[in-house]
Amino acid sequence: MTTIRPDEALAQAYDGITAVVSGLDDAGLQRATRCRGWLVADLLLHVLGDAQRALVALASPADGPADVDDVSYWRDFPGNDDAATRHAWWVRRSAAAFDSPTGIVRLWRETAPAAVRAAASADPEGYVSTQGHVLRVPDFLATLTTEAVVHHLDLIPELPDAPAPGSLAVRVAVATMDGLLSDDTVRPTAWDDNDYLLKATGRVPLTDRDRLELGESAGWFPLLG
Repeated sequence: MTTIRPDEALAQAYDGITAVVSGLDDAGLQRATRCRGWLVADLLLHVLGDAQRALVALASPADGPADVDDVSYWRDFPGNDDAATRHAWWVRRSAAAFDSPTGIVRLWRETAPAAVRAAASADPEGYVSTQGHVLRVPDFLATLTTEAVVHHLDLIPELPDAPAPGSLAVRVAVATMDGLLSDDTVRPTAWDDNDYLLKATGRVPLTDRDRLELGESAGWFPLLG
């Protein structure tokens, strides 16, 4: 398997989201997503926050060493807690403050490429601080890619013509889920990468057959919220 450049994977992940939302009108941006209570515009604003966070972090190098990597970072995000609920409510209200949903798209199209350029220029041996942690730059970019891929899948259930996430970005997200599982877990044979990501993040429930194939590892699911 060829090595994936973290900045290229992030670029593909963000380009994928841009491809989903760019052709949508205000009505399309108000379709439902897999994130409960969030419309497409709401979820896009949430991912926009990640791109803005990337710009701040990459412009503010931190001293090492790292205290988490691209996998252990996610163990602080179980989902369904009070902070997540408050954030979800904040996002909905913030998105509603725009004159129209397409205003969020315009801001995304300005911000996401800037975050990608900053990622490409960042020192791969450097460190950044974000969300109360210090990470190596490549690991930080991998966390952004993983979140973008998962939310890309969240955006499209009511958008049948939308493109799927790109393969490089998906590989990064899949590697994250693999890292969160025990080493001896074997993915059910019927799952493709997108099935895996949706089930690993609790977007789609495990079936009885999934549980049979996973065995005791089924208790690890969802791997992150």
